[in-house]
Amino acid sequence: MASRNLGGRSASRSGGGGGKKSLSARNAAVERRNLITVCRFSVKTLIDRSCFETIDDSSPEFNNFAAILEQILSHRLKGQVTWFGYESPRSFWDYIRVACRKVSQNCICSIENMENVSSSRAKGRAWIRVALMEKHLSEYISTALRDFKTTRRFYEDGAIVLGEEANMLAGMLLGLNAIDFSFCLKGEGLDGNFPAVIDYTPYLKFTQSSDSISSDEEELRTLGSSGSESSTPENVGPPFIMDENSWFNKCKRVKQKYQLTLEQKGYLEELLRLRENQLSESVSQNKTLLQRIEDSDLAHKLEKEQLEYIIVELQDQLKSYQSLDQLSAEVSLSQTSLDPGQSQEGDGKQDTLNSISEGKEDTPSLLGLCGSLTSVASYKSLTSLKSNDYLASPTTEMTSPGLTPS
Repeated sequence: MASRNLGGRSASRSGGGGGKKSLSARNAAVERRNLITVCRFSVKTLIDRSCFETIDDSSPEFNNFAAILEQILSHRLKGQVTWFGYESPRSFWDYIRVACRKVSQNCICSIENMENVSSSRAKGRAWIRVALMEKHLSEYISTALRDFKTTRRFYEDGAIVLGEEANMLAGMLLGLNAIDFSFCLKGEGLDGNFPAVIDYTPYLKFTQSSDSISSDEEELRTLGSSGSESSTPENVGPPFIMDENSWFNKCKRVKQKYQLTLEQKGYLEELLRLRENQLSESVSQNKTLLQRIEDSDLAHKLEKEQLEYIIVELQDQLKSYQSLDQLSAEVSLSQTSLDPGQSQEGDGKQDTLNSISEGKEDTPSLLGLCGSLTSVASYKSLTSLKSNDYLASPTTEMTSPGLTPS
């Protein structure tokens, strides 16, 4: 029996732990859904109000929107751990300052250098106003959410910026780019000493069904008749008036729904137009990149063909140089195979011819003679003639004093 009781208690404890976890998960989901829904309502009210007047710090719609966005960006934000191990609270500006550095022409440095803004919370509120005036709030949020590593470092699990609601938030804020905001960055709205509070009353609306309205009217009639002692025929008129008012109220509600539907339609059309522009720009960029890739591939192919052609020419020239080297080696071997005396005699004759050619002008006949004497065949013919005593030495002919011209 004791074991059974212990088993039942352990089961109940485990069941209670699972129930607490499910309850906490449900509460977190409801909290995220409430903030995203209220943010969507506040964006719609801002768009509606901008059609009639300029949105500035005195607008209650803007103050409510700023409070909602501040709570969304502060949802489950991690604290900053000090040296002593304690966790001190931090503002969402610490996250925005790091995650939005990649935005081109961002206002982070200008917000940091503001003299009248000292606290981190006040800098975050100033950033919201500046981003709205620059019409870049959606771009800032999208860039920050894409930096998932930084977002993970600053927020705990279950935060809105880490869930699926983050993409909805970036899409909602696109509609604010159509509004011209005008803010003073020295007002009381930048006071960071007090947290932002959301006013839910503009978004709370209780609508009754037709059955509940008729039941309420019946109750009002019964309450009115109970006050009088006896019912008279004069009390017949009010029910008809109440019915007429009920129909008027129904028509009014239908008209309001129709206007709300038209506003939603305009908002969705504007959002669709922005998405189409973004899609067309991405398509054109994709085409440009593809064309660049094709051009680079073609240029690489042509360069490769030219290099291959150059390599073939160099190989042919190398082969011709090798054949010339072999031929010159053969000629040198053939010259060295001759007798040393003949080679010296031939060298003397060659020097004599060179001295004669220096004293005279170069003529085609002389060049041909020199060319013939320099060849091996000419050397052989000269030696054969000298050996047969048919050719005299040019040096003896020029130096002998006994010979006189005839």
